[in-house]
Amino acid sequence: MGRRVIDHLVYATPELAPTVRDLGRRLGVELTAGGRHVGLGTMNFLAAIGSGAYLEVLGPDPDAPAHTPPFGLAGLTEPRLATWAVRVSDLAGAVERARAAGYDPGEIRSMSRRREDGVLLEWRLAYPEPDSGDGVVPFLIDWGDSPHPSAGAAPGAELLSFGGVHPRPDLISAKLAALGVSLPVTEGPRPALRAVLRTPAGEVELS
Repeated sequence: MGRRVIDHLVYATPELAPTVRDLGRRLGVELTAGGRHVGLGTMNFLAAIGSGAYLEVLGPDPDAPAHTPPFGLAGLTEPRLATWAVRVSDLAGAVERARAAGYDPGEIRSMSRRREDGVLLEWRLAYPEPDSGDGVVPFLIDWGDSPHPSAGAAPGAELLSFGGVHPRPDLISAKLAALGVSLPVTEGPRPALRAVLRTPAGEVELS
């Protein structure tokens, strides 16, 4: 089946520069510039969070043409943990098995971005429909032979705990099970993700 580990958490923001400054201050870490997602109108900054995972701060690229950005960025009024990714080593197989188990994780897409040092990163992902868990259910990502972003992301933070909230945790648990993924999900009025990080500035909660 292949391994299922947290690849990264997506902290989405309507304005990248002030969020990067504020989050860097809260974490006590200077976030690493990731690069631009050509064709999506977004760019990112990164922080490693241990165990080969990273935090991605994602926002609109002010120098890019107008696009409809992913992860609900167009409707954001403040930063939030929008979704998360699970790393797989056989994306096509993982998608096929999830569908056989009753959950469609989305079509497979190829993507890329160029790092600040010129290195091209290429990956494939399967991203579900926007209403499929409202971010609490992860998308799947396969980096193939590409360098993993966590290796060059700003060090210093560590993920201590991670979980979700949803009005119907039973539905979310069924989708997670189809993906072969574990995540504690509690009942609450609206979908949300919560992560606690150990950082040079102390423990920081993101939601």
